Amino acid sequence: MNWKLIIQLSLFGLAMGLATVFVIPSTVEPLFWLLIFVVSAYFIATRCTSRYFWHGFLVSIVNSIWVTAVHFLFFDRYVANHPEEMAMMATMQVSVSPRTLMALMGPIFGVVSGVLLGIFSGLGRRIVEMREKSSSPDQ
Repeated sequence: MNWKLIIQLSLFGLAMGLATVFVIPSTVEPLFWLLIFVVSAYFIATRCTSRYFWHGFLVSIVNSIWVTAVHFLFFDRYVANHPEEMAMMATMQVSVSPRTLMALMGPIFGVVSGVLLGIFSGLGRRIVEMREKSSSPDQ
């Protein structure tokens, strides 16, 4: 496993955690995540030699730790800028506080996004291999 790359790519999660608290509204957040997934999958596909799915999965797990920690620490500011998330949490009828619910849901989002980034990374590697084969001279 290329842990250095996993940690470096996970810094997108830290940046997004902070950006979603202070700058990025939830309406455009998925577009930023899509861009991050494409960039991360590219780097995994071109910098790793194996286990592309697991690299992508672990990047998303660490991303979710960053995002959840930032949202937990800046909870009041986050919900002030994202009232729709607070309204959604209020409709869930659970016996835990919204802050605790956020902390519990973070790892679930990490696993789901990890599967997606893992798939993106594996597909990215196949695309890289196809390009390498098509650009190499015929034998």
